[in-house]
Amino acid sequence: MNLKHFLSFVALASLATVGCDTQSGLKTGIDPKNMDQTVKPGDNFYDYACGGWRKAHPLSPEYARFGTFEELIENNNKQLRGLIEDLAATPQAEGSLAQKIGDLYNIVMDSTKQNQDGFAPIQADWDAIAAIRDRKEVLPAMAGLMRKGVGGYFGFYIDADVKNSKMNLLQITQGGLGLPEREYYLDNDSATVHIREAYKAYMEKMFGLRGCAPAEAKEKTEAVMAIETRIAGPTYSATKQRDPEANYHKMTYDGLLKDYAGIDWHLLFDTLGMKDVKEVSVGQPEPIHEVEKILAETPVEDQKAYLQWRLLNASAPYLSDEARACRFDFYGRVMSGKQQDQPRWKKAVNTVNGVMGEGLGQLYVEKYFPAAAKERMLKLVEHLQKSLAARIQAQEWMSEETKKVALEKLDAFYVKVGYPDKWRDYSGLVVKDDSYWANIVRSNEFDLAYAVEHKLNQPVDPSEWYMTPQTVNAYYNPTTNEICFPAGILQPPFFNMEADDACNYGAIGVVIGHEMTHGFDDQGRRFDKNGNLTDWWAPGDAERFEARAKVMKDFYDGIEVLPGLQANGALTLGENLADHGGLMVAYNALQEAMKENPLAEAGGFTPEQRFFLSYAYVWADNIRDEEIRSRTKSDPHALGRWRVNGALPHIDAWYEAFGIKEGDKLFVPKAERVAIW
Repeated sequence: MNLKHFLSFVALASLATVGCDTQSGLKTGIDPKNMDQTVKPGDNFYDYACGGWRKAHPLSPEYARFGTFEELIENNNKQLRGLIEDLAATPQAEGSLAQKIGDLYNIVMDSTKQNQDGFAPIQADWDAIAAIRDRKEVLPAMAGLMRKGVGGYFGFYIDADVKNSKMNLLQITQGGLGLPEREYYLDNDSATVHIREAYKAYMEKMFGLRGCAPAEAKEKTEAVMAIETRIAGPTYSATKQRDPEANYHKMTYDGLLKDYAGIDWHLLFDTLGMKDVKEVSVGQPEPIHEVEKILAETPVEDQKAYLQWRLLNASAPYLSDEARACRFDFYGRVMSGKQQDQPRWKKAVNTVNGVMGEGLGQLYVEKYFPAAAKERMLKLVEHLQKSLAARIQAQEWMSEETKKVALEKLDAFYVKVGYPDKWRDYSGLVVKDDSYWANIVRSNEFDLAYAVEHKLNQPVDPSEWYMTPQTVNAYYNPTTNEICFPAGILQPPFFNMEADDACNYGAIGVVIGHEMTHGFDDQGRRFDKNGNLTDWWAPGDAERFEARAKVMKDFYDGIEVLPGLQANGALTLGENLADHGGLMVAYNALQEAMKENPLAEAGGFTPEQRFFLSYAYVWADNIRDEEIRSRTKSDPHALGRWRVNGALPHIDAWYEAFGIKEGDKLFVPKAERVAIW
C-alpha cells in the first residue's frame, strides 16, 4: 500500500501570457487560442477552456496520453538531456557523480552493444533457475532475484509505521502479478479477455526469443498464468488498498515466523541484507498466505517458469532492441494504445533519472530554478494555509472539538518547496561498462542497501524527499504530515512568475490546496498532526463527513468514461475530494488576496473566470481509449476531463462566474452538490 498521495501526471503545455491587468503590470496567463469559445461553458467547460489546445496537440504515436503535464515533462527532459550530454561528452573525475551520470547515459545509448549481448546479461540467473531441482530451492532463488530488483511472489518496502510514525517499519506487501490489477485475471468482459490473451501471447513470444521451443514456451506461459491467477484471487483491489487500517497488520518477527511459517523469512531477510528484523507489518495477509501454499504445492517446474518469466519481464527494457520492442508491444500498444516507443535518448535520460535522480536534480535546480520562485511559492503556501483554516472554521457540520484539532494539524504541516536541504550521496554506486542490465542491478542493490542502512529499525528522516526536484508533480505524505512541491512543477502553466494572482491561484494555488486537503480527505483525515493513524474526530463528525463524501462518490460512479465503462467513485474519492477542497480553498484565498491587490477584467475575462480557466487548462489532454480503460481500473485520479467537468459543477462560485443556469448540461441542483469545504 502506498500512502503517498500524488497528483496525476497530466500533460502540460507552455502557457502563453497575453493581456495585462492592474496587478503591477503582471499578465493574465490566459491565451484564448487554448480555448474553444464556440462551446457553451455550462455544457462542456473542459472543451470550452481546453478545446483549442487539444485540437493543436493531437496525440503523437509515442503517447497514450499527452497533456500539459507531459508537455512540461518534455521540456524538462530536454533540459536534463543538455545537462547530461555535456557531462557525457567530456572526461570527468573518476568516481565523481558527473562521471557516473555521463557514463550511464553513454551505456544506455550504446544499442550496438546491447544488441550484440542479447540475453547474455541474464544468462547466469537463467541458468541458476534452470538448475533448481526441489521446491525448497525456489525461495532462495527468488530472494536472490528480489535483491537485484526482480519481483517475486510478494513485495516489501521500509517506510514509516503508520501507528508509530516517527519510526520506520519493514512492510510486506502483495505482489507477484505481471498485469496491473487483479481484475485483469478475473474479469471476463471482452476487453479484459483480449488483454489477458495478449499478455499470454507476449509471454510466449518472450520465452521464444530467449530460446524456448514453441511447445515449451506455451507450457511455461500456462504455468505462469496459473500461478499469477492464483495470487490474483485474494489480492486486494486498488479500492481496498486505499483503506489504511485494512492494510496494516503489525506483528513481532516471532509472530511473523509463527503466522506465516510457510515462508523461510530467515533466509529471505539474510539474502536481502536485513539483519535483526524486530517488527513487520503484513499489509495484505490473504495473498501472502496463498504464497505459502504455492511454495508448498505447485510443481517445481511451474515455479521455475514463473521465476524465469519475472527475470525476463524485468530485464527486457535493458536488453536488446528486440526484447525491448517485444515488451513495448504489450505494455505500450495493447495496454495503453501507444503506437511507437520513446526514442533512445529519452530512455537514457529516464534511466539516469531513475538511478541518480537526486544527483541529477542538484544540477537541474542550480541551472533552472530561481530563488525568487521558491520565495513566492512559500508565500502562496502560507496564504493557502490561512484560507484552509478559514474554510475549516466555517464548516457547520464539523464540531468545535474536531475543528480545534484539525487546525492544529494544518498548522503542523511540513512544507517542502523546490529541492531537498541535503543531497543524497552516490559515492557507493558503481557504474561501469559491462552491460546496461548489470548497471540496473547494481543500482537496485545500492538502493536496497541504502534503505536497510538508513531505515530498517531507524527513526523516520523527515527531510527525506519522495520525489526528485525535477519531477512534474506534488504530494502529501500523511505519516510526516508534509506537502511537497518539487521545482519541476513550479513552471507555467502551474506557476507563472509573470502572471497575476488569478492565474496562479487557479493553477498552483489549487495544487497547493489539493495537497493540503489530502490531510483531511477520506484517508488523510485518519492521520493526526504527528502522522499517526488514529481516530481524532469527535463523535458524529466522521459520519457527517462520510455522508457528504458519498455525494462525491455517487456522482463519479454515474460518469460513463467509455461506452459501457463507468468511472470508479470509490477508487478516485480521495483525489476528487482533494480537487474539491483545493478549488474551494484557492478561490477563497484569491478573494482575500484581491482585497489588497485588486484585479480587473482583462482579455474579456473577470479574475474569477480567469481562475477557473487556469484550473481547467492544467488538465488539458488527449488520451487513447486503451489508456482510459487502464486508468479507470487502477488510477486513484479521475481522468483529466472529469477533474474539470466533474469537479466544477460542485463549486458555487463557478456558476456565478460563468452564469451557469438550470438547463445547462453540467448544471447540478444546489441541494445535490458536494458540500464539505
